[in-house]
Amino acid sequence: MTRELTLRIYSSIVMIAVVLSATWFGGLPFRALAALIGLLMFYEWSSITRSYEQSPRGNAWGWLSIVSICANLLFGDPQLTVPLFSGLFLTACIPALLGKWTWWQPGGIFYAGLSAIALSAIRGEDALGFAAMLFVFAIVWGTDILAYFVGRAIGGRKLAPRISPGKTWSGAIGGTVAGVCGGLLVTLSYFPSIGWWIAAVALLLSISSQIGDLFESFVKRRFGVKDSSHLIPGHGGIMDRVDGLVFACFAAFFLAVLFSLFSGSPVDSIGGFLFGF
Repeated sequence: MTRELTLRIYSSIVMIAVVLSATWFGGLPFRALAALIGLLMFYEWSSITRSYEQSPRGNAWGWLSIVSICANLLFGDPQLTVPLFSGLFLTACIPALLGKWTWWQPGGIFYAGLSAIALSAIRGEDALGFAAMLFVFAIVWGTDILAYFVGRAIGGRKLAPRISPGKTWSGAIGGTVAGVCGGLLVTLSYFPSIGWWIAAVALLLSISSQIGDLFESFVKRRFGVKDSSHLIPGHGGIMDRVDGLVFACFAAFFLAVLFSLFSGSPVDSIGGFLFGF
C-alpha cells in the first residue's frame, strides 16, 4: 500500500467520524462544522480564483461577509441568516456590476456562504433534521461512488469532456440510480412507506450533486488548478470533497424556499419538508 493511499484511507476515516458525530449531535457542533466548511471553502475559492490579487478590497469584503455569516450561524439569530447573507452578497454585486471587482468575489460569498447556511438549515435541531441529513448523505455518496465505478466499468459517451473528461453518461446514470436508491433506503429505515415525492426529491438531489461536481471541475479548469487545496491529506481540499454535497443541499434549501414563497406557508423544518410532513 502506497503512502498516499494510506493517507487517503486515514483521512477518510477521520472525516467520516467527524461528520457523522457532528450530524448525530446536531445543534452547535453541526453548525460549527457547517461554519468551518464555509470558511475553508471561501479560503480555497479565493486561492483558486486569485481574488486577493485581482481585488484586495473585494477579497476583504468577502472574508468579512463569510465570517459574519458563520458567526451568525453559531451565535446569532436564525431569523437574520437569510437577510444577512442576501445583504452581504448583493452589496458585493454592486462593485462587480461597476467593473471594480470581478464576479468571482460575490460568487465566492454565494458559494461558501450558502453552503454553510444550507447545511445548517437541513440538519436543524430535531430528529427529522438528522434523518434528512442522512438522506442527503446517502444520495450524494451513492451517486459519487457508483458514478465512478459504473463509468469505469462501462465507459461510453463522455458527459462533459471539456469540463471533466473522465465522466461518462453511463456513470452519471448509474450514479443517479444508486443515489435515488440510497435516499429511499434511508427513508424506509425511518418511515413505513415511500411516496412519489421522496423519489422525486432524491432524483433532484442526485442530479444536483453531479452538477456541483461539474461546477467545481469547471472552476478548477478555468484557473488551471488540479486540487482546490492540500488541506486534506490524500484528498486535496474541502471543495474537492463537498462539491456534490453542497449543490444537493442548495437544491433542498431552494426547494423549501420556493415552496414557502408559492404556498404562503413557512417551512419550519427542511427535514419535515423533504419527507413530506
